[in-house]
Amino acid sequence: MCNDPLLPAPVAAALSDYRALRDAHGPCWGETSLSYVAQAWATVYLDRRHDFWNKGLRLMAERYPDVPADELEDYLGEVDLDRVVRDALAGDVVDNLPVLRLSPGGCAVEAVTRTVLEGEPFRTALLLDSSRDEPVTVVVDGTPYTVEPRGAKTVEVSESVVVDGNPVDLAPLSRRAPAATLRVRAGFPCRWSVIGANGQGWYPDGAPPKLDGHRTPYFHGDDLLVRVPAEPITVTVARGMEYGTCEVTVTPSAGAETLVELTPERLYDSAARGWYGGDLHVHLNWMGEEPAAPELAAAAQHGEDLHVLNLVAGNVASERVYDVEALEQWVGKDLPWSDDRHVARIGVEYRNDLLGHCTAFGLRGVPGRYHTGFGDAPDWPPNAVACEELRELGGIISYGHPFHTAFGEEDPPDIVLSRGRACSAREIVAGAALGHVDTLDVLNHSSILATAAVYRRLVGAGNRLAVTAGTDAVLSFCRRGTASAPPGWERVYAHVDGPLTAESYAEAVRLGRTFATTGPWLEFTVNGRGPGDTLDLAPGQEVEIEVSSIGPEVEQLEIRTAAGVLAQGPPGRLTATFTADEPTYVLAVATGGVHPRSQHRRGAYAHTSPVYVDVAGAHVAREADVRWCLAWLDRLEQIVREFGRFDTPAQLGDHLALYDRARRIYRERLP
Repeated sequence: MCNDPLLPAPVAAALSDYRALRDAHGPCWGETSLSYVAQAWATVYLDRRHDFWNKGLRLMAERYPDVPADELEDYLGEVDLDRVVRDALAGDVVDNLPVLRLSPGGCAVEAVTRTVLEGEPFRTALLLDSSRDEPVTVVVDGTPYTVEPRGAKTVEVSESVVVDGNPVDLAPLSRRAPAATLRVRAGFPCRWSVIGANGQGWYPDGAPPKLDGHRTPYFHGDDLLVRVPAEPITVTVARGMEYGTCEVTVTPSAGAETLVELTPERLYDSAARGWYGGDLHVHLNWMGEEPAAPELAAAAQHGEDLHVLNLVAGNVASERVYDVEALEQWVGKDLPWSDDRHVARIGVEYRNDLLGHCTAFGLRGVPGRYHTGFGDAPDWPPNAVACEELRELGGIISYGHPFHTAFGEEDPPDIVLSRGRACSAREIVAGAALGHVDTLDVLNHSSILATAAVYRRLVGAGNRLAVTAGTDAVLSFCRRGTASAPPGWERVYAHVDGPLTAESYAEAVRLGRTFATTGPWLEFTVNGRGPGDTLDLAPGQEVEIEVSSIGPEVEQLEIRTAAGVLAQGPPGRLTATFTADEPTYVLAVATGGVHPRSQHRRGAYAHTSPVYVDVAGAHVAREADVRWCLAWLDRLEQIVREFGRFDTPAQLGDHLALYDRARRIYRERLP
């Protein structure tokens, strides 16, 4: 009988099931091969340099020459994954996928040589890449595999490969080195990177071999033992965005233990100012190489000094809802590793690929539904029904990873809203008007700039939404870009009155006392008031704005109102004034280029919730933004009619009625 408070029996049984799915099916756990499931498999080997989508679409165009280019993504789940990985690599060789090139004249191994400690086994994936015009049989560890003409196949190898009756020299795959031991210690939990030759990471026993969005190896904890080769090793310690990094290179002696003591320097202390940072969209399990126990989430939260962690139960592409057992075990309770500075809860990601994915934090009970539109299920009811239920259960509701394709600030909705089932936050415009949604994850792993543009349109159209952040980190992934990066690489900071609790944090977020960031500290006042507040001014009254930032990655500060950019300036401090002639909002943005402190490919970014400036009692409802939202609803109706799956006309009618209710609200805001 299990007595581990972090692993009660139902959670342990679910974890065992996930391991069995992984062992039987690989990193996709047997999920239906939708486009993002295919991508999840491929990005075990690919990184930001490698173009999975276009290579995959090219293969689909070869298979379906009569399908229009803008519809090929619907077929991407059928792609030959081995071929698309081979094509996307475009000749590159990555550390976890050596290649056996099968040419008409013979074969050759290309590899990033891995270091293996003496006496330990070695096994690796191997990409069989054929340029031959006929099938070829490759015998790997005694098992024959057929590679189609000019095809590719990924296999596992540990001992031998035979091609054309001849053994292949596997010496390039690995080299042996004598073992040593490092003890890494900071005095409190941290994130560690222990790196040797060829960028190879080394980990404590039992720690999954995780890489972050920069492909940097890492693990969490303190006073840990790590077996390493007895050769130069670089050790780096970090602790989330409020700290810098500290690094040293050592050469441990074979057979001996070497102590490495490092402490990261604090850059700022948000809690001392009453601000607490949270990541509101993190999965414990959602496919991946190593099913994750709650202990891994505990280590990550404390090692990143992440004040608030929202683990979410959710499905992938089928009926199975991952971590629902943990939700049923702990809903409405702080998770066992919480303390007065770190609060962890488990919530829900409600998913519909046509209308968008919603997250809920602070739930008091278990919902009755988790998804629509998967398999044979219709896209019904609208997301609004689930959002209302989740709010009745105490949750604050947001849309996660809202928009995947960048678009311009002034682009109309018919450009913004693409066809098909794009997982974009399409229902957000209706949900914001009808009060079904509290926040929008302006910071996410997708297009921050596109999401920020939509957010400002929504606020300008008279909706009150807080800025939040959700990384969509997946603790069961080891090597999938930002999905395998540590939780909290983006955070929403909320100003909390009194002690930190799930309830006080949720209330601060609901009130809009927030800013979201990839790392920079961003402070902002309007006439001395902070985000979420409302100023009710007389016409002609002066407005004074002050913005300050901390962080080496910031390159520019910006002050925005409903009319656009009011002021720009260098990092540190920016001030501006204007005369309040009409209702508006004021918010601040910090930006910077690609930087080690930012896991997002666009670089550094921070964005506040607004201070609302009412004039003579009137709230902002900018006509251009209201009409943009109305045009959005018209385009959304077209998409739902064309791509929605419904069992009856009445189900479609429920969506159309929802949009009509939202239209009436927006029309009432027009002059």
